[in-house]
Amino acid sequence: MKIAVSIARIVFVVYLTVLLLTAAIAGEVNCSWLYTHGFEKYDVRQSLADNGLNLTNTDMVGIARGFIRYFNSSEELISLTVQQNDKAVMLFNNEETIHFKDVKKLCRFDYNVLLGTFCYCLVFSLINIFWRKGKYRKNLARDTIKGSVLTLGLMLLLGIGTLVDFNNLFYQFHLLVFTNSFWSAEGNMLLLFPDGFWYDAAVYCVVAIALLAIILGGISWTYLHYRRKKE
Repeated sequence: MKIAVSIARIVFVVYLTVLLLTAAIAGEVNCSWLYTHGFEKYDVRQSLADNGLNLTNTDMVGIARGFIRYFNSSEELISLTVQQNDKAVMLFNNEETIHFKDVKKLCRFDYNVLLGTFCYCLVFSLINIFWRKGKYRKNLARDTIKGSVLTLGLMLLLGIGTLVDFNNLFYQFHLLVFTNSFWSAEGNMLLLFPDGFWYDAAVYCVVAIALLAIILGGISWTYLHYRRKKE
């Protein structure tokens, strides 16, 4: 029994880190501000105009919403169009749509892992909070602190890697998770999402995860401190 409990606690610590990571990624995928802010910061409209595609700010907002809608839909291939001279023009070529199909699979995988780790952490937490009149609440607080520390350690490593050599990390990531080279297909995709966009997204993700870990760890530490004083 003790071994099973120990394993459950270790799994919780690891899953808490995975939960925070997948939650941050899901949040970024569905954050329209992240898209539009990146479009504006890196002057994407001008890049597209230089490539013969003249769009308005409203069009850019529509593109951001189109991506979010696609990643949460049952559509196999993305189909975004923009108006040019009163005609609907496809935004992406075939290779680009295949790449976004692969990206969508990653998003769905992230959602599934997020759901699984959330359910486990929720059930584990509820059991520790309410089982035997809260006898195991201190263990839950300690495990949450451990998970927060593990998360902060990983985010520190990821943050250092991002600052030192983000381009190589990003390149290796694509080689690892994609089975084709369509992620480098020439077209509007690379203009919409320049390297700087992904660098910012990585930094925001690391910061968000670190803040969540600090909040969870801080709440748990405060609870333990309160219990010590009370006892």
